Amino acid sequence: MRLEAFISAGPVIQAHLIAALTALAIGLTLYLLPKGRLPHRTLGIACATCLTVAAGTAMFITRANPGWWSVIHVFVPLTFAGLFGIVMAIRHRRWAYHRHAARGLIFGALLIPGLFALLPGRLLNV
Repeated sequence: MRLEAFISAGPVIQAHLIAALTALAIGLTLYLLPKGRLPHRTLGIACATCLTVAAGTAMFITRANPGWWSVIHVFVPLTFAGLFGIVMAIRHRRWAYHRHAARGLIFGALLIPGLFALLPGRLLNV
């Protein structure tokens, strides 16, 4: 993406992109760090917050299909459902499910939609 396109994209798209890229960076860091300690918990909360912002702002981005959501918006409820599942797994101490759901969320909420965003005609396509 060109810097001019990012600057002229508007605050919702800017917030969405910053939140998504931050969540991706934190998510990949979480994958590499030791699990269960304070840094993991703190970064997990930060990642969940960024994912919430990214999914929330995505609902207001209708650039590809003015006035309506597009196919990529199917990832919004999936992201919220995944975040809910991860939190419930933590509360019920189901660590294996938490690990599996967190990996799936990073893949399904960030990597797949990110690849869709790189398609021709999209803002991120260079």
